[in-house]
Amino acid sequence: MEIKEEVRKVKLSAPLLAGMSEEKRNHALQAVAEALISAKEEIFAANAQDMEQAEKDGIAAPVLKRLKFDEGKLHDVTEGIRDLIRLKDPLFQTQLARELDEGLTLYRVTCPIGVIGVIFEARPDALVQISALCIKSGNCVILKGGSEAIRTNKILFQIIHRAVAEAGLPEHSMMLLEARSEITELLECDGYVDLLIPRGSNQFVQYIMNHTRIPVMGHADGICHIYVDKAADIQKAIPIILDAKTQYVSACNTVETLLIHEEIAEKLLPELGKALKEHGVELRGSKAVQELTGCVEATEEDNRKEYLDYIVSARTVKNIREAVDHINYYGSHHTDCIITEDAQAAEEFMMLVDSAGVYQNCSTRFADGYRYGFGAEVGISTGKLHARGPVGLEGLVSYKYKLFGNGQIVGDYASGKKTFHFKDLPLED
Repeated sequence: MEIKEEVRKVKLSAPLLAGMSEEKRNHALQAVAEALISAKEEIFAANAQDMEQAEKDGIAAPVLKRLKFDEGKLHDVTEGIRDLIRLKDPLFQTQLARELDEGLTLYRVTCPIGVIGVIFEARPDALVQISALCIKSGNCVILKGGSEAIRTNKILFQIIHRAVAEAGLPEHSMMLLEARSEITELLECDGYVDLLIPRGSNQFVQYIMNHTRIPVMGHADGICHIYVDKAADIQKAIPIILDAKTQYVSACNTVETLLIHEEIAEKLLPELGKALKEHGVELRGSKAVQELTGCVEATEEDNRKEYLDYIVSARTVKNIREAVDHINYYGSHHTDCIITEDAQAAEEFMMLVDSAGVYQNCSTRFADGYRYGFGAEVGISTGKLHARGPVGLEGLVSYKYKLFGNGQIVGDYASGKKTFHFKDLPLED
């Protein structure tokens, strides 16, 4: 397949999809949900083949868990689609209305980004979520999933693409890449692709950023922290930490490093160490943590490690500022949490920690587009431009300025013949 020519067709479809009404896009989403349910046995059969091959290849258990697409995940993605249908249309929303002069009126109106390329891990449910978000936001999408899920992704794409086309959306509004070599060709399509969102290892994301002129949005690592303050409630702290570590161990919002205020360490660590062990989690700690738990030693490398496994590192800190400095230096600016009953301490932590998500007294696993009510996400951005945190519908739209005049020319204003009066108008008008 000539990738650049196929991507060009997607680009030509982008304005057509951008002009589709909310009713038509929602109708397509409903058709997708119904088609997935109707074809579930076919999907499960393809996934069983992927699972069998992955087990033969010795794929790690956390990856196998992501790879599996069963009744539970089918229910989640179809419910996610229905949630998207209920969400307000992100397009055609007037954000600014301003009369520059009499008869010269400016509007800022939301519109799709255009063509989005998403390269994601071996999670077939991600293909459905990404496709649905792009349909709702009026964006064309180019998808490349992990090779471990190649059969499942292919059948899912075929079902979604057929449903979308039959619902009246442009035939070339979606495209699936299957071979890893096609990623290199995609990176060269800077004239046709408006945004790339890579989801994977730090090394992979850095490779994408360094080998394309297409704007890239995403995150490389998910090194998330929980700081247990001296004013923490231990009965809250332990369940929060266990959930953040074990609820879905291979996720990017799983906690990897614990910072414990030295004044609460003796009360918390023995009980926490026991709870982690009971849940199969290996604790690696600084000297103070070792003395209280008998855990193995943590190294400097552990401060920078995204385990994506049943391992967590811990160290004690003297105060909140030391915790903040550690997070800002070693963290990935993804999601970090303070456990405390001190509102002032929480405010200081949330103000100073430079991350996309800052939490108090809850699991880092809440960092998710679906749990934020965004109708799933295409990824999580740790950057600060355009979109930050879970990227849902709002992160997939841009805007354009529409100026309506009646023969005005700039020369009249440059000469002083006319002047601007800049009058903001009610948005509802």
